[in-house]
Amino acid sequence: MRQIASITVIVLMFLTACGQQPVKQKKYLITKTDTEWKKLLSPTAYQIMVERGTERPYHNAYYNNHEKGIYVSAATGEPLFSSDDKYDSGTGWPSFTKPINSNAIEVVQDNSLGMSRDEIVEAKTGLHLGHVFDDGPKDKGGLRYCMNSGAFKFIKK
Repeated sequence: MRQIASITVIVLMFLTACGQQPVKQKKYLITKTDTEWKKLLSPTAYQIMVERGTERPYHNAYYNNHEKGIYVSAATGEPLFSSDDKYDSGTGWPSFTKPINSNAIEVVQDNSLGMSRDEIVEAKTGLHLGHVFDDGPKDKGGLRYCMNSGAFKFIKK
């Protein structure tokens, strides 16, 4: 009985300690309420970008897109990635070796789901786009920007 009480106290201390220090949010150039984002974005884009979700591999709009053009933010229209830097990573998501403009994206730490990953967000909004990994083509810098189709609109050349 004493052991259960001790474990309960430890768990409660952990839970309350995590809730006591609010995460400091960065101020972004473009901010909107959830209601405003819901009006602007499709349900899929909202789930991915605002709620930081992901789409199913191989069941998304652009993983197998081989047309020439650019991928712009579904939220702002900001050019983010080019078909010239897109490659088939075999993961089922659109993958790129680099962004069009490194200032258009930002890398933030993602410690969700018990993992530590580098999340890619749009620099102007802080909205989720995907993640970047270091297992990309070595001859092109070694990075794999694994993105969600739902965060993009594709503009053909």
